[in-house]
Amino acid sequence: MSLAESPAPNSQAPSGTSNSPHAGLAANHLLDTVLPVRPALIDRGSAARLKPGMLQELLHSGAALAMVLSGRQALVNGSSLVLLNAAELARHLQDTPYAPEQLIYLGSAMPGSDLEVGTELVLFLLPQQFEVQAEEFEAHIAGIPDGAQWAGFRDVAATLNPTDTAIFVEASAIANWHATHTHCPRCGTATVPEAGGWVRRCPSDGSEHYPRTDPAIIVTVVGADGRLLLGGGGPLDARNYSTLAGFVEPGESLEQAVVREIGEEVGVRVTACQYLGSQSWPFPASLMLGFTATTADTDATPDGVEVTRARWFSRSELQEAVLSGEIVISSRLSIARSLIEHWYGGAIQDRPDNP
Repeated sequence: MSLAESPAPNSQAPSGTSNSPHAGLAANHLLDTVLPVRPALIDRGSAARLKPGMLQELLHSGAALAMVLSGRQALVNGSSLVLLNAAELARHLQDTPYAPEQLIYLGSAMPGSDLEVGTELVLFLLPQQFEVQAEEFEAHIAGIPDGAQWAGFRDVAATLNPTDTAIFVEASAIANWHATHTHCPRCGTATVPEAGGWVRRCPSDGSEHYPRTDPAIIVTVVGADGRLLLGGGGPLDARNYSTLAGFVEPGESLEQAVVREIGEEVGVRVTACQYLGSQSWPFPASLMLGFTATTADTDATPDGVEVTRARWFSRSELQEAVLSGEIVISSRLSIARSLIEHWYGGAIQDRPDNP
């Protein structure tokens, strides 16, 4: 069909589809975005990293910035990641106990980031057998601000700007994959990193292995009376409550996973569900796919394993329970909080001593 023959943007669906749930909507109609779509701030450079020797060229350019990661901790100064000159860092770390065991290309800054557009970023993965401390590191590296500390993502995520958050999450995801996929799953041979650290190749059978992400659904379950079902694990007297979640199994659609997980965890039958948005959570390698679901059930029975407590809340009950300290819900960093506040219809006020 030529462009001249294409239907007008506001044309209706073809006749004979009156029984479709989309009857009456324009062709290719898109619903309004439910959860905000956060733009990418780092260009991963999937084509650039395929060039042989690109990492060494980048180091020799002297223009790249480096993030340092030891285990799951990075250097942080106040509310910012410490980014060092990559060439100088490589030179100072040479022949020291902190020489990186892996150098990985993270990408370049995109418009909208807090870095100059085009700034190249690399990740230095330090040997995990060393418990690195800032004061020890400073003996080898200049440029580390006074007061810099090693911190995990959860420790500082609430204070990081969006660009530092994106860098930290990406670095953590690729680092976790390297740490757990060091050998070929086919023959057991130690694999060799390639493509800027985004591929591991087996030198024995030539197979290539790529980073993996495990999809997981996370759901707000809403009853016929509009109340929200939240649950929690651990001790029966614990105060933490959140949305229900679980991993997608092989051969299963996302919607099927929602129905199965909610049924398994709290014995509730889902009648309908809708996708709302997603969040990367690479600890170690999850992609959280957010849904809201409806049910006609009014009782919930925790499985006693993953979920030990389940409770229905009206909007006023939830806000009162949070303010009183009776319960604690997910932090604003998480998609769980976004899902809960989507049901609530706005921001839920936190208890002052629990921001």
